Amino acid sequence: MSLVKLSIKGISYSQTQNGAYALILNEVDGDRKLPIVIGAFEAQSIAIALEKEIKPPRPLTHDLFKNFADRFDIVVKQIIIHKLVDGVFYSSIICERDKIEEIIDARTSDAIALALRFNAPIFTYKNILDKAGIFLKANPLNPEKDSQEIDDALSNPETFRQEEESNQSGNLYAKHSLEQLNELLEQAVQNEDYEKAAKIRDEISKR
Repeated sequence: MSLVKLSIKGISYSQTQNGAYALILNEVDGDRKLPIVIGAFEAQSIAIALEKEIKPPRPLTHDLFKNFADRFDIVVKQIIIHKLVDGVFYSSIICERDKIEEIIDARTSDAIALALRFNAPIFTYKNILDKAGIFLKANPLNPEKDSQEIDDALSNPETFRQEEESNQSGNLYAKHSLEQLNELLEQAVQNEDYEKAAKIRDEISKR
């Protein structure tokens, strides 16, 4: 299978998913876009890496990983979005230390946040782009239209792609009663699953 190089077009807020963002990847030698829904934290980390002038006062999680890798001479060579199953993208980080290459499984948003920090290229396979890629009509005079087209594509069951189910907190918990939500919240806190707890809390707050 042939690899296709991708670049980052930008991040768009998703109107179809509460608190989620659409990371838009460009086909470097083509016109297709690959939209991937990611969480707010990952979107912030990618946005900070894109805006070179922004320096957070303390290292973010991906900055810490970069500092750790630098200290131990680990180099991220490339990122490959290698699989798409049931709407979920799977990625690999190809890294090297002491001339030994290793492949590490990663969420696509984390892999791309690291690719930016290591200046590593991003690739996917042609069959994935054929399946999930979309065409946008470029309109520099009306960027909001591009955003609307992206959101329309994400809301279409035939083209909607998500990184993981946890990004769909509203859909996951909307069917539960308040009593059930409070029970789930208590269980999540007891299990120290604070990310899940935060999503349940958000659904309770919306009620």
